[in-house]
Amino acid sequence: MDGVLNHAPGVIGSLPDPAPLDMPTQSLRGKPAAPRRLSSAPRLIGTRRFVVIGGAVVLTIVAMHEMYRVLAVNGLTPLAVVMLILFAALFAWIALSFTSALAGFVSLLTGGGARLLRRDPAVPTTRTALLMPVYNEAPIRVMAGLQATWESVQATGVAADMFDAFVLSDTTDPDTWIDEEAAFLALRARTNGYGRIFYRRRLRNTARKAGNIADWVTRFGAAYQQFLILDADSVMSGEALLSLVDAIERHPEVGLIQTLPIVAGGRTLFARLQQFAGRIYGPVIAHGIAWWHGAEGNYWGHNAIIRTRAFAAAAGLPELPGPKPFGGPILSHDFVEAAMLRRAGWAVYMVPALVGSYEGSPPSLTDLAIRDRRWCQGNLQHALVLPARRLHMISRLHLLTGIGSYITAPLWLLFLLSGILIAIQARFVPPNYFPAGRSLFPVWPVIDPVRAMWMFVGTMALLLVPKLLGFIVVALNRTLRRGCGGVLRLLGGIAFETVIAGLVAPVVMLTQTQHFIAILLGRDSGWNAQRRDDGSIPLRVTARQYRWHTLLGLALGGSAWAVSLSLALWMLPVVLGLALAIPLAAITAAPGRAGGLLQVPEATHPPDVLLRTAALVHACEADDAAAPRGVARLLHDPLLLAAHRRMLPASRRAGPEGIDPALAVARARLEAADSVEDALAAMPANEVLACLTDLTALDQISALSGGDPAHARNQALSRGRS
Repeated sequence: MDGVLNHAPGVIGSLPDPAPLDMPTQSLRGKPAAPRRLSSAPRLIGTRRFVVIGGAVVLTIVAMHEMYRVLAVNGLTPLAVVMLILFAALFAWIALSFTSALAGFVSLLTGGGARLLRRDPAVPTTRTALLMPVYNEAPIRVMAGLQATWESVQATGVAADMFDAFVLSDTTDPDTWIDEEAAFLALRARTNGYGRIFYRRRLRNTARKAGNIADWVTRFGAAYQQFLILDADSVMSGEALLSLVDAIERHPEVGLIQTLPIVAGGRTLFARLQQFAGRIYGPVIAHGIAWWHGAEGNYWGHNAIIRTRAFAAAAGLPELPGPKPFGGPILSHDFVEAAMLRRAGWAVYMVPALVGSYEGSPPSLTDLAIRDRRWCQGNLQHALVLPARRLHMISRLHLLTGIGSYITAPLWLLFLLSGILIAIQARFVPPNYFPAGRSLFPVWPVIDPVRAMWMFVGTMALLLVPKLLGFIVVALNRTLRRGCGGVLRLLGGIAFETVIAGLVAPVVMLTQTQHFIAILLGRDSGWNAQRRDDGSIPLRVTARQYRWHTLLGLALGGSAWAVSLSLALWMLPVVLGLALAIPLAAITAAPGRAGGLLQVPEATHPPDVLLRTAALVHACEADDAAAPRGVARLLHDPLLLAAHRRMLPASRRAGPEGIDPALAVARARLEAADSVEDALAAMPANEVLACLTDLTALDQISALSGGDPAHARNQALSRGRS
């Protein structure tokens, strides 16, 4: 680190000159102007939507009729009515996914999905910012991905000076913050990115990620015609970035273009399963929704390019009324921002055919659950956004889909319990063969078992056909087929993934149901940091987290067995998944290659940008292995301390009395301590953060560690902004 800092001119400056842009908060109740018609919208888009949505409606009506005949040979009981309603809601969800995937399959075979894109993009004429928001992430992994993306842009040799990059930190862990700064300085030295790659950390992460992006827009947005959002585990090729910039420059009515990020770099079995499923089935699904969404597409929060002034003018999100978890900042902000852009007359597109957009996957079921908890709360908040005036019909459907993706879990659980109760009723409750009134014949309580079996087969077909369509698409493409290890390995991978996904599904169902109930009870999710690579969790923690899943699985299995062997066999997939939740979570969180199955092209023949990312992570981890971690780095590296001082905001807010209690206590600890190590060890995280953001406390730290605070201040002041 010393060498990096000593040979880096102007290293301490971390931000460009301000270029403020107003971003007014939008009203959900106000009545904006009617959205304009878009000339770029696909032809016959209404027909496309009628085919997909109408097809799903027809399938649902047919399925409801058949289910009615299963349950009501001699009339419906109240319990059967409940089950029929639940079935209709769940089947409609499956049917829409099926018709959309079918449309995607046809679109793929006919060369669709490349709308807005050109084979040879023009040289960019406007400036683009690459934004990477981070929150308590592994700094080396973040900077490696950004560097690989940055180098890929530079390697194109096409107006690379039209791109700048920003690391936008909302990190709250003091050690991670200092490691971020050190990693940023090293990144900028490796790339010679002075004046081109920037770092900013907010003192308070108001409004979470949406607020992080809005802060950048209001401070620097006027200098850039568009910005591209990268997640902390995102990587993009320079060619993909140039294509996106070319598309948004050529279509002035387009406000946002969303790519299809391919999951890559999975190490654990769970991540490889997600990676395989996303690579084989994902394109069919994405091409389907792109085909019928048209100019009313959605936004997934990353790997998307956005027109800066459109975003600033239309996507300033309000806080929702009422207390958390439903009120407050909108957690799932991306869906709402897309809806607001379209409401303001901007087109929102997805381009699933674009190659070169990549992301990571949660490494375990537990990490998926942590992320899902926040998404569940954020998506349920969309219920308060739905009444907003002048939203497009498809935008409202996006919001409804986000809500439905988490409501279906408790509905599925209720459907299973209803089925068991009906079976118990038939087995143990004496039937009334001669109800009141005249009747020549007894009333036999009958459920048609043959029709029920065919209903099960039909429903499973709708669930599995998208997998089959994905297989066909890959099998017909020679390059993709080889990247997946050939047809036999591909089929084996699909079979393996289907079995594991079938076992995992009831575990996710119960976890999401727990999240749903917790939110209804008023429990806020907060904002937890995500793990990206390591899925290892102590077995006792896994056992504690999934004990209720196991107990429910055993209870369901016992109840089904008590009723009949046929019901027990019918419930077996759900029972096994829940009963084996603990070993399933533990095994899938471990590194695994599935015996050569689950191969994808990005793993067998990684693109250059992914190879470069992996090489940078390995090299940087090796170089950094002997360095102190976190705050301890400041005690051993006076130049890093000087850089840290320079990167602090010009001022910090005080408490309500003009005094920051955490800072006051921290300063007192520093004054009373014999060593800085003892003082810092006695401080909780909020006091350490207070010290790190206060120049006087930093002087105390420098003096206690044997440094010269005046010299550190002079070093910081003598270096200009880069």
